[in-house]
Amino acid sequence: MNAPHDVPPSPAPAPALAPPAHLMGSLDYRESLRRLRPTIYLDGRRVESVADEPAFQPGIRALGVSYDYARDPQLAPLMLASQAGATVPRMLHINESAGDLLNKLEAVRVLCQETGCAQRYLAHDALNAIAQVSARIDEARGSREHRARFGAYLEHVRAQDLALGIAMTDAKGDRSRRPHEQAHPDAYVHVVERNAKGIVISGTKAIVTAAPYMHELLVMPCRNMSEDDAAFAVCCAVPVDAPGITMVARPAGRPGDKVEHGAALFSRRYGQSTAVVVFDRVFVPWERVFYAGEWEHSSALTYAYATHHRHSCIAARAGFGDLLIGSGALMCEANGFDPGEKSNLRGPMVELIKIVEGFFACGVAASVYASKDPFSGSFVPDAVFSNIGKLLLATQIYEMHRLAHEVSGGLVVALPGPDEDHNPATAATLAEVLRANPSVPYDKRIEVARLIEDLTASYQGGWYSVISLHGGGSPEAMKQEIWRHYPLGSKVELVERLLDRGALVASGERAIARNKQPGRCCDQGCTAPGQPVMVPLPDRHSKDA
Repeated sequence: MNAPHDVPPSPAPAPALAPPAHLMGSLDYRESLRRLRPTIYLDGRRVESVADEPAFQPGIRALGVSYDYARDPQLAPLMLASQAGATVPRMLHINESAGDLLNKLEAVRVLCQETGCAQRYLAHDALNAIAQVSARIDEARGSREHRARFGAYLEHVRAQDLALGIAMTDAKGDRSRRPHEQAHPDAYVHVVERNAKGIVISGTKAIVTAAPYMHELLVMPCRNMSEDDAAFAVCCAVPVDAPGITMVARPAGRPGDKVEHGAALFSRRYGQSTAVVVFDRVFVPWERVFYAGEWEHSSALTYAYATHHRHSCIAARAGFGDLLIGSGALMCEANGFDPGEKSNLRGPMVELIKIVEGFFACGVAASVYASKDPFSGSFVPDAVFSNIGKLLLATQIYEMHRLAHEVSGGLVVALPGPDEDHNPATAATLAEVLRANPSVPYDKRIEVARLIEDLTASYQGGWYSVISLHGGGSPEAMKQEIWRHYPLGSKVELVERLLDRGALVASGERAIARNKQPGRCCDQGCTAPGQPVMVPLPDRHSKDA
């Protein structure tokens, strides 16, 4: 299979993109964290140095991959983009075409093949959403103030090559009540004071991925606001070590878990921390405030971010799926079987491939059928295909795990612990009796088995399942978006026309006929002739981190 994420074909090579001089590498990124002094608590203690904290190393390492890949000439066609005559990191780029969305999709998949979760694509999704809503507010007001603020901030982020955390999901409190109705107002982040210099915010963001090793946080609303919720309609950027910010974090991956003996093969190397972030009267200068009080635009930002992020999630979980497909095939081989000759193994392997490439195909379709935002001019992935793809992966992640278990056998969770591999009393016997395929040594067989356990049947495997299910919104949220955007009315009219009776009632009076979006074959929804859809990605061998 000559899939785009292997070696994508292209009728004409895209011009080479040279990495800009300001791009950091993984070591630069790690050192940049030393200049920050965030207030972080982990496992009941204060973290003194994020860059040196063992519990955060898998996350810092995963972020480092995104920095190194952007400097890799072989990966530059995916990891870098051209904007306004400058070369910028793909993860800090505002999409200008359907081709940009395809390249972002491929870039995220490649990153997550290596790391499982690369995090930095969240910044891409948030920046694109803020660009859209900033332009929307200015159009409504007949100004350019919000676009100018965002543009200046974007230049700052690119000049410093920053890692941005997305502080979107509020603590929410009583879910049946709106933000202004909460008994404790700090259940949502809100503006408590404003003056000539800026605003002061307080409240709690409950789930911020990779917050401890970010440079800055983008604070965004997580829901549609009413006029009574105006104080809670706030979008701004703050440094992670701004006075008044406290993080309560969990470890990234499984650092230090039997490192020397081979357990947690993947998640001791790569993982992500999450944190509860508490804002206690944090001052934000106006130049970092993208809006404050414009409640009527909160839904536009929330929906825009959700669409971009669900599009990225498709690629991220496809990269994770690649790890399961490869591990499953290796385990079949280690067990002495060829899936091509054993239908009881070929069937589950094909089903796993179908799931992964099926939801990834929705991401491709969402890119190809992208539309141009009428306010910002940036390109937005198709909402229906983005939400269908995310819904498929969210509800099938557990089936992906089951299929990997089915082709791998029970050895995945029945193996003795890795310490026994070095126990003089047991090691020789285990190596002799637990070998299957004569051409695959015992240690190679159990290495793959423990990798699958780590990915699917461990603490970290459960973490990947939950973020796949709820990351970017619950399945119900995706169903609502599919129903909201799908042109059901056009399908109803099609059938009524075939029945030769016309519309029974004026379409505006019928719930099932209200949504009649124009056909997707249009200048904004399709790839224009000659527009590059993909750029060639040369073969490369995997590198050890």
